[in-house]
Amino acid sequence: MKLLPLLPPLPRLPGPRMSSALLGATALELAVLVGHLIAYPFGLTPERRPPHPRPTRPADTGAHGPDGGEASPRATTTRGEAAPHAATALPLAADDAPPVVLLHGFIDNRSAFVVLRRALTRHGHRHLESLNYSPLTRDIRAAAELLGLHVEEICARTGHSRVDIVGHSLGGLIARYYVQRRGGDRRVRTLVTLGTPHGGTAVAPGAGIHPIVRQMRGGSSVIEELRSPAPGCRTRFVSFWSELDQVMVPVGTACVDHPDLDAVNVRVTGIGHLALPVHPTVAAAILEALDAPEAGEDTATATESSTGSSTGATSAA
Repeated sequence: MKLLPLLPPLPRLPGPRMSSALLGATALELAVLVGHLIAYPFGLTPERRPPHPRPTRPADTGAHGPDGGEASPRATTTRGEAAPHAATALPLAADDAPPVVLLHGFIDNRSAFVVLRRALTRHGHRHLESLNYSPLTRDIRAAAELLGLHVEEICARTGHSRVDIVGHSLGGLIARYYVQRRGGDRRVRTLVTLGTPHGGTAVAPGAGIHPIVRQMRGGSSVIEELRSPAPGCRTRFVSFWSELDQVMVPVGTACVDHPDLDAVNVRVTGIGHLALPVHPTVAAAILEALDAPEAGEDTATATESSTGSSTGATSAA
């Protein structure tokens, strides 16, 4: 996968500066929340779809999965060390790029992606689909099945055999379950997740009364299923995680850690959970990931921020 320019790592900040960073991220989270509450009612209704399907292309017959603050973010890529000067391929033409499916988080709707959708449109992505699932959804497996039906309809309507998915929080987990446990790797080329609890999160224990929140906990049956083998999975994963994400506990749970998956984890610094889908630097990194050619890539996308440095096999900030 093509890389954004890799900036040199910055020195770690002392404690007081980190407190300032957290304060700035919290202020940004509140601003994003206010804006989102204003936009929320406009995302309650389903997105309009074209009335007539386009001619279809030959279906792809790939292998199925096992079950059929202002501080700007900064980036580094993973799978070992990033190769900032590696040869890059030209981005896909707009007409050839797969449709992009945007999948929101828990108790949210498609309005969460207003900013990202605008960025994708400006960049030339013409096939954008924002899907709503009900806040009453009680099971990630059922939501993944419904996502599969939506993806099949999108492919039939647009004539594309594969799609890309960008999922925020729970949306990313639903999409991963579809890809890894329901054969969705046949249809999903790239899955980008933003603050998704891949390893389970321990936040908000009182919210565990909702079944789908319990499924997002570490050790749940869903999380354990996602740890099982996934040989031959064709989907590539790009997972954005933030060190200031107060919803991911611990923060590293938002990383994809699976030996069978082609995954890059991008560390983001200076912003929190709600800002991930709206921050312009993260949007630029998402565009980079979606524009990368489909053939096997060993590199990652990264964005550079004013604080932090990369850690682990893959990271971005």
